[in-house]
Amino acid sequence: MDIYSVIQFICGISFFLFGMLMMSENLEKTAGGKLERILKKTQQKPALSILLGTVITMLIQSSSATSVMLVGLVNSGIMQFTGTLYIIFGANIGTTFTAWILSLAGIESKNIFVSLLKPENFTPFLALIGVILIMISKNGRKRDAGRVLIGFSVLIYGMKLMTGAVSPLADTPQFASLMVKFENPFICLFAGIVITAIIQSSSASVGILQAFALTGAVSWSTAVPIIMGQNIGTCITALLSCIGSGKNAKRVAAAHTAVNVIGTVVFFTIFEILRYSTDWAFFSTSISPVGIAVAHTAFNVLATLLILPFTKSLEKLICRIITDSQESKPDIPTLDKRLFLSPSIAVSECMSRTRDMARLTQSTVISALDQIMSYKSKATQIITENEKLSDMYQDMLLTGLVKIAEKSISAEDSSSVSRMIYTVSDLERMCDHALHITIDTDDLMSKTKGYSSDAMRELSVLTAALKEITEITVTAFLNNDPNLAKKTEPLEQVIDKLTAVMHKNHVSRLQNGQCTVEQGLSFNDLLTDLERISDHCSNISAAVIEISRGSFETHRYLNRIKSSGAEFERIYEQYEQKYSI
Repeated sequence: MDIYSVIQFICGISFFLFGMLMMSENLEKTAGGKLERILKKTQQKPALSILLGTVITMLIQSSSATSVMLVGLVNSGIMQFTGTLYIIFGANIGTTFTAWILSLAGIESKNIFVSLLKPENFTPFLALIGVILIMISKNGRKRDAGRVLIGFSVLIYGMKLMTGAVSPLADTPQFASLMVKFENPFICLFAGIVITAIIQSSSASVGILQAFALTGAVSWSTAVPIIMGQNIGTCITALLSCIGSGKNAKRVAAAHTAVNVIGTVVFFTIFEILRYSTDWAFFSTSISPVGIAVAHTAFNVLATLLILPFTKSLEKLICRIITDSQESKPDIPTLDKRLFLSPSIAVSECMSRTRDMARLTQSTVISALDQIMSYKSKATQIITENEKLSDMYQDMLLTGLVKIAEKSISAEDSSSVSRMIYTVSDLERMCDHALHITIDTDDLMSKTKGYSSDAMRELSVLTAALKEITEITVTAFLNNDPNLAKKTEPLEQVIDKLTAVMHKNHVSRLQNGQCTVEQGLSFNDLLTDLERISDHCSNISAAVIEISRGSFETHRYLNRIKSSGAEFERIYEQYEQKYSI
């Protein structure tokens, strides 16, 4: 084996890892936020959780990625630690899928149909299909599917390069003597841990082992301890990711490590006892890529069956070791930075937080409007706290959305990100105006008895219109309903007309001495805040409508809708009759 073989082997590893990364990223992009929604729904159902963990890990090709995803979801308060062990069991089983695909590389047959089962023979066709999908398809999902096929082809090409680079080792005495040193099971176990910890993927390290197995120099007694070590080494990613996280996130990483360590200790002990107490020849026979896939799967399935009956006890033990007193609870659920390793999940969670913010905004605005008509001093503190919470949501979401926008995401996720970016600031400003209304009302009630009876009558109509436009806007955003959103702009125009009439009436009352200057100034400020709330509702609904059309020209839409449309005029007239003073 010369320097060119070493270079070829390094290139093979590079292609292998890049192909795996490309394939997993685009598979996840294709799946979108569905993974996260299913995870939350099934975490309390053991059988479904195991199946789900298996399927997700088969898709994203990494149990490490699945465990990091769990760490992020649990640390954000989206999932509870209880029940995640079952998903981890599934992740350990699902990560063996790659080894089965790669094991087909050892197929040897003159039959053309059997020969086509070898990945290196059928992946050129997959790569061609992938290139065609990327070049001619305008559909984002089809293009992502094309990238998945190309990623898989690159992965297999990397495997072929590694195999070709190490194949001369079969006739090299130095390599044979090196493999003799690996007869020590503890060295094999340690090697498996270290190599997998470095490349942070048990699927990749198993693939490398399968490439060496094709030389015929790797025995069962060498390969099995390495495979067990690989299952411990893959935990390093979750352990590193939980640094600086909350107690529940640390518990997930600890659970993943505990499952693999316990399984390794038990079956490593059994394997070595059998090895030294029996004369089975198979321990010293060469292992094939298929044999590695069998050993990898058998270990993870048996480890799951071993620990499954004691799942609840293991959860309780981990909870006792990592106690609740080690941290304080955050004021609001946060967007954990680990979520951004899975952009589709991060998009889904940002949308969940934005929905929470929208509901908070609706509640805050309605409370402020109620303060005008029926003042309650206790409500002021709640509205003030809600406004601070709204500021926190805005900072958190905009920071997160900017990070997501920098990543490669699906067209559907990109549309969701745009809708949130356009919406979050308007929601925050609505809470600001609600707070201004409350402060002005507090100030007025401390100095006077409130507004005149005529002003209150007019305000009762206007606040009713504000409540309806807020409800329409928030509901349209929550349901992504452009048809409902179209009702916002006609009502916003009616509100503008109402405030104009109320300004005029207010001037008349001032001139007639029906209200004081102080009441008049407060009334003007109040009308300004109320009108601004309706403006922000208009912006949010316009974003829902335009983004559903694949456009971002919200101002152009607002200008267009105001100048034309029989449907607009019909809805406008209905609201004008409903809210008249």
